[in-house]
Amino acid sequence: MAQKIDADAGRFRQIVRGKIKSQLKGYISNGEMIGKKGRDLVSIPVPQITLPQFRYGHKQTGGTGQGEGDVGQSMGGDGSEKGKAGQGAGQHMIEVDVTLDELAEMLGEELELPKIEPKGKKNITQQVDKYTGISTTGPQSLRHFKRTYKQALRRQVMSGTYEPTDPRVIPVKEDTRYRTWNTENLPEANAAIIYAMDVSGSMGDEQKELVRITAFWLDTWLKSQYKDVERAYIIHDSTAREVDEHTFYHTREGGGTKISSAFKAMNAVIDERFPPSEWNIYCFHFSDGDNWEEDNDICSTLLEEEMLPKINQFCYGQVTSYWGSGQFLQELKADFSDEDKVVSCEINDRDEVLGALKTFLGKGR
Repeated sequence: MAQKIDADAGRFRQIVRGKIKSQLKGYISNGEMIGKKGRDLVSIPVPQITLPQFRYGHKQTGGTGQGEGDVGQSMGGDGSEKGKAGQGAGQHMIEVDVTLDELAEMLGEELELPKIEPKGKKNITQQVDKYTGISTTGPQSLRHFKRTYKQALRRQVMSGTYEPTDPRVIPVKEDTRYRTWNTENLPEANAAIIYAMDVSGSMGDEQKELVRITAFWLDTWLKSQYKDVERAYIIHDSTAREVDEHTFYHTREGGGTKISSAFKAMNAVIDERFPPSEWNIYCFHFSDGDNWEEDNDICSTLLEEEMLPKINQFCYGQVTSYWGSGQFLQELKADFSDEDKVVSCEINDRDEVLGALKTFLGKGR
């Protein structure tokens, strides 16, 4: 009975997965589910799944159009009575818990993302025991029922004691097979994600929400590719500083903009905490493209000479705002058009988040 329930639950899980995958683009552009994220699970509303149930009819109630009454007679009263609040339950969306690994897998399938190949030769390794072998000796807790049965059947067939009309298979001690393990060294590659965002007056709440949605899916994918992921957050206008995650998304300041201050801060974080020989480093910078004109050359120099030799990839996402000029994106494309490590794109609204994820993650660096 338990096996049947497990099988039914598995089939239902596949249906839920199919529903989520078919509407993944809508979930990606919706920030509501981010607020329902637990440590390892996300609650996702799935409105189009109805659970089967039996409905019993009443006997001797007649068919359609039968019963007492004249043609044209109202069935709902004369309209003079006031309506009353209903007592029955309405239809509700159900929420299903989906693991972050499952979300990452669906994202990878939807965007056809390549698996990331960690760089460097100093990745930490761990020893893992995998039950991949079969032995004739072992504890009863590791007895392999299927292999034991097959061995007993083979013995009886070869000895001529197997009777097809009475197909009983009785294992003896020599037939028993047990699972055995082999120790493997698996890499524990580490990743560092450094987010930087312009928080000057031209970056409003909608722009920050685009950054928050994009960062959630970037985190989800990169965490599925690495054993350990560390994150750092930097905000800037004309100056930059490292902050916690909550401050990153809820700070707004005035003043001018110097993007080079963010590049210097990201570079300092790398030098202080993330040696490139031991970490796979990803830098994501978000801005509306406004920058002090004389600062553009400084940014290019910092990126080319200081940051790119240390990191896997630098990604720039330009979120459109009413006040932003958007010029920095053009400067970046002109200076690094032939550099594979530099990836940039525009994110004008929530519908473009999916394309931004494809651009940022599509190279598998």
